[in-house]
Amino acid sequence: MSSCQSCLLGLKPGTSCAITQIGNMDPILKRRLADLGIREGTRVVVKRYCLWGGPITLECAGQLLGIRQKEAAHIEVAVS
Repeated sequence: MSSCQSCLLGLKPGTSCAITQIGNMDPILKRRLADLGIREGTRVVVKRYCLWGGPITLECAGQLLGIRQKEAAHIEVAVS
């Protein structure tokens, strides 16, 4: 896991935050995340981290979804 402090990987489970920027990633993946509700300004809650570098479970707009830690490292957040 990365030591990123302002990205999703730097948060503990149960932490609520707002997405401030989605960084450098594949445009198709960025579009897919936007379709799922993960876009700048959206509030998310980190629910859990899976073992051995597996996906991160997030709650966004009442739905649970998982994203790879590789992509979560590119999502900058502001904790509130």
